[in-house]
Amino acid sequence: MNKTVNINLAGIFYHIDEDAYLKLQRYLEAIKRSFTDSQGRDEIVADIEARIAELFAERIKHDKQVIGIKEVDEIISIMGQPEDYLVDDEIFEDEPKQHKAKKAGVKKLFRDTDNSYIGGVSAGLGHYLGINATWIRLVWILLVFGVGTGIFVYIILWILIPEAKTTSEKIIMTGERVNITNIEKKIRDGFDNVSETVKNVDLQKHSNKIKEGFESVSGSISDSVKRAKGNSIKSSSKSFFDTIADVISFFFKIFAKFIGLILIFTGATAVISLIVGLISASVLDHSKFFNSDIADLSSASGAPIWLLALLLFFTFAIPFFMLFYLGLKILVTNLKSIGSIAKFSLLGLWILSLIGLAVIGARQGLSYSEKAPAITIKNLDTITAKDTLVISMKAHDNFAEEFYRNSSFNYGYNNAGDEVTYSQDIRLIIKSTRDSIAKIKILKTARGASFEAAKERANTISYNYEFRNNELILDNHLLISNDEQKRDQRVEITVYLPIGSTLLANENTYRYHKNSSRYNDILDNGMENYYLKVQNNKLRCLDCPTTFDNTDDDFAVNIDIKDKDAKLLINEDGLEAKNKNSELEINNNGVKAKSKSVNVTIDESGININSDTDTNE
Repeated sequence: MNKTVNINLAGIFYHIDEDAYLKLQRYLEAIKRSFTDSQGRDEIVADIEARIAELFAERIKHDKQVIGIKEVDEIISIMGQPEDYLVDDEIFEDEPKQHKAKKAGVKKLFRDTDNSYIGGVSAGLGHYLGINATWIRLVWILLVFGVGTGIFVYIILWILIPEAKTTSEKIIMTGERVNITNIEKKIRDGFDNVSETVKNVDLQKHSNKIKEGFESVSGSISDSVKRAKGNSIKSSSKSFFDTIADVISFFFKIFAKFIGLILIFTGATAVISLIVGLISASVLDHSKFFNSDIADLSSASGAPIWLLALLLFFTFAIPFFMLFYLGLKILVTNLKSIGSIAKFSLLGLWILSLIGLAVIGARQGLSYSEKAPAITIKNLDTITAKDTLVISMKAHDNFAEEFYRNSSFNYGYNNAGDEVTYSQDIRLIIKSTRDSIAKIKILKTARGASFEAAKERANTISYNYEFRNNELILDNHLLISNDEQKRDQRVEITVYLPIGSTLLANENTYRYHKNSSRYNDILDNGMENYYLKVQNNKLRCLDCPTTFDNTDDDFAVNIDIKDKDAKLLINEDGLEAKNKNSELEINNNGVKAKSKSVNVTIDESGININSDTDTNE
């Protein structure tokens, strides 16, 4: 049993084995001793501790994990021993240099603001690509003055690429290993740059102020040391563009927070709604999903309803949950991660749900692959060429109360209070026949995975009509069993009337028939409530208003307009128009047009044109 110690390393809390703690403590003390006389000792040691904390964080998989000797040895191996580094090695320049093989570190992309003119993008890309930053800057100039997209791309990279702030990040940016040697060198280079700046830039820049007094010079040098990281032009430009960057960054942060709120609200609302839907699907008998019955999907695939509901839930709830989590990550910067195991588990569950729904959808599609009919034909013995047939639609008292054609299935209750499943997918077709008596054909159709299954399903459709006293009363709905799969069940009614008979269609049949070449229906919309004489493939209205006379498939209009100087007549015989200067006549014989100077005749003999000029000649 080993004792554990709690330590705070670079602001991060760790559990560490006592033996490992003692070894780490001796290691850090040795490092401090090796930098006793070095400039920037505190900064160097702080950066080394920060790097060690980073390496520990990479190796810890959960909060309660204890750091042991093994992890400390790995860190020491990476960072190196203090005796491996020679402090002030420039005093031994006369001695032969010993070269050790160095491992290249992992290079990452950062913005180098220490060597920047604007945002450090070019300097950072130069380090990452291993080329001089000047060439990168030339590329930006060409993009700005050439294509014109350079500014936009630069701003995007400025926002997306992080700045190298810590010493470790600055070392990683150049591709070097983050060890004691490189950390110490980086810190010392920083101090050297500041000192060099004070000597070469600030004293020259403020030379006139030195003459004014010692206090003024001291204040100038003090302010300059705080600002100095490059030459005076670079410092001024950086200060200006940093301000712009801060403003842009502020607005982008506000925008990101707003997006985060939207994602949280959308994700939470959707997940809660899906949970309610999942519960409803388990409780209700006929839960709908995009107009598709879950129970129907279940019966088509053989999957239980609870499994189908879960598949639908996971397919949609998991993406919305990730949106919710993404919104939280945007708003809460230090939000704890849900972990790789949870992420991959959710991804796997989502993929399995998609596969399950794909299989169910495939089975559902196959169940519609075949179509089969069930036909019933009966004679209407009392309707002959001299009789009148009245056709009307009949609604049920408890359901299907409106007269309209609809292919969807609904649920209602019959007179006994039992639940029924019905559809109003009923079509009425009127045709003429040369037979002596009328007849009616009831065509029931349905679909299925095979022709036999579709045929059996079509035979189970329940449809009723009545014929009494020369009146045909048709139900405006069909019925199927409550446990029957819904597979495009429909009914088509064709009434064949003898030529010479008369038809009177009730106005409630309006939405159930349609005159079209596909069905050869001779009853057109608008002909309801009129007595219609059956002719060969057409109906003629017997009691229509005088302005209407149905002589063909559509009503023909009779127009007779007379004026003092003109006349217009349009009827079933054709068109006749006259005025003082011309005449036009169009009928079965052809076309005749006449004016003061030209006569045109178009008939079966051809085209004949005469003019006054031809007559005079």
